[in-house]
Amino acid sequence: MTVTRRRRPARPPSGKPSLRLERALQREGYPVLVGMDEVGRGALAGPVSVGVVAIDETCRSAPQGVKDSKLLTRPARERLVPAIQRWCLGWGVGHASPEEIDEVGIMAALRLAGQRALAHLPTAPDLVILDGNHDWLTDPSREGLLGLLDPAVAPPVPVRTLIKADMTCSSVAAASVLAKVTRDNQMIEKAPEHPAYRWELNKGYAAPEHQEALRTLGPSPYHRRSWNITGNVVDPRELSQA
Repeated sequence: MTVTRRRRPARPPSGKPSLRLERALQREGYPVLVGMDEVGRGALAGPVSVGVVAIDETCRSAPQGVKDSKLLTRPARERLVPAIQRWCLGWGVGHASPEEIDEVGIMAALRLAGQRALAHLPTAPDLVILDGNHDWLTDPSREGLLGLLDPAVAPPVPVRTLIKADMTCSSVAAASVLAKVTRDNQMIEKAPEHPAYRWELNKGYAAPEHQEALRTLGPSPYHRRSWNITGNVVDPRELSQA
């Protein structure tokens, strides 16, 4: 008699990242690793921001509570920031402005923000773990960006992409927290200058009150004018990041 074994279904991400992948990569010969994540890609206003967190073998388990920033409340994210900064080897948050997004497009703007974040690190990384399935950090040509690159931007670094890395890798989850807290605070600080858009609530994403103000007042200087921002349909996935 033949016995057929049932395959166990793949387990979904637990929401509790670990250093399992980071340790495996360090054994492969990448001693200094950087977790990288972005926030603000789908917003209508404000910068796109990229957080980086560098670790080596001396960095033990991440501070308790570190996970994908979208799964944390704002107070929880704020409390984690100093703990993350003490834990890691180095950290940084880089931004690309709405004007730069309009000029070079969102992917090139992500690259600029990522390069600026890497430039904050005290040590050059051996490998970047990038959330998602597309390597937007590596620029194959660098054409079109030479006039925008900061003089101190970091040199190219090997990249390993991973879908849902912010839910499985502690370094990437920590980077997502730093990026979101930093960008959210920028939008909150800008909100009193343009109160109708309610950025203190929606952080520049396509929330109903934001879109209504856009239809009434049009875009501010802090909006991405190359986007069809007054005709966007609200995407619930974007609202969840506000």
